[in-house]
Amino acid sequence: MLYIVNDSHNPYFNMAVEEYLLYELELGNHYLTLWQNKPTVVVGRNQNTWDEVNLEFIKEHNVAVVRRLTGGGAVYHDQGNLNFTFIFKNQKSGKYDFASFMAPVVEALKRLGLPATIDGRNDITINGKKVSGNSQYQKKNSVIHHGTLLFDVDLDNLENSLKVSHDKLAKRGVSSVRSRVINIRELLSSPLEMDEFQG
Repeated sequence: MLYIVNDSHNPYFNMAVEEYLLYELELGNHYLTLWQNKPTVVVGRNQNTWDEVNLEFIKEHNVAVVRRLTGGGAVYHDQGNLNFTFIFKNQKSGKYDFASFMAPVVEALKRLGLPATIDGRNDITINGKKVSGNSQYQKKNSVIHHGTLLFDVDLDNLENSLKVSHDKLAKRGVSSVRSRVINIRELLSSPLEMDEFQG
């Protein structure tokens, strides 16, 4: 697997890098990149952006908005969030396989002493709280799988940047977005900085 270094925090560039890796780069079949964005809302390919973002808040706080290739719900990124992208080329096309990409992430969290589990189709949780959301896109014989890791995200900004329907929250049995998620850093028995977590 080829590891691609991406130190950019520019969400427009970072989304373009993913597309370049998927469609253009031919240095092998398997790629991994870790990356971060400045404060940004990333909406899924099929979402209506106006329904997903708190426009007043994101304008006031200079939160970028970008669209990704993959489906799924809107997510908030900042530099307390570590994103990972796997790109596998020349694969047999077929059903979406989230678990095989999420399993190594779960194992890495377990090595930190955290009881991480795959929850549902595309979330990773610890003690019932979401720390990672994942999405996927297939193009011919290639697949891109990316996800978030909430390490030390500004949870107030996360909640204020997104518009989440009361029906969706009720379906998950929670009163707010904030009550459903947690930062990994809060759960660690020993202090850890982002660069150590990423390494």
